This record gives sequence, structure tokens and C-alpha cells, in this order.
Amino acid sequence: MEKVFVKVRCSHLPDGTIRPESLEWEDGQVWEITRTIHVAAPADHEFEGIRYTVLIGSAGKYIYRTGNRWYVEPVRMEVDSS
Repeated sequence: MEKVFVKVRCSHLPDGTIRPESLEWEDGQVWEITRTIHVAAPADHEFEGIRYTVLIGSAGKYIYRTGNRWYVEPVRMEVDSS
């Protein structure tokens, strides 16, 4: 899996929970995370770290935390060559 490391602003709750609040892309664009839907550990090494399923606007996205670093998978644009 290719990783793009990003800045994530998050809250650290008293119970130890980490809640991501916004994501900053490498070009400086910032997206507010409106909700964390699910948090998962990897099964069978499918990804590294902890995967957060979040809502950015109305779109569900995955962001990943490994140690103190956050990353996303790069978006691949498909080009129709016909």
C-alpha cells in the first residue's frame, strides 16, 4: 500500500480515545472530519496501524494512524485512453 502522510488535528479524550477532527493535505488544503464511524485494527496485515473510517462532508473515507503519524492512500485518477 502506498502511503501519503498528512497532518491530522485530533482530540485526546480522558478515556484514551483519539478522535480525528480535521485532515490537512500536503498542499495545505484542510478538510473537516464531521464524524468517526469506525475504528479497526488490521486483520491479516491488510494495512499498517489503526484504520479510521471517517466522514468528510458526506463522503466516507479511510485514514490510518501508525504510532504518531497519519496517512491516507493516494487517490488514483483513471484516464480513459480510448
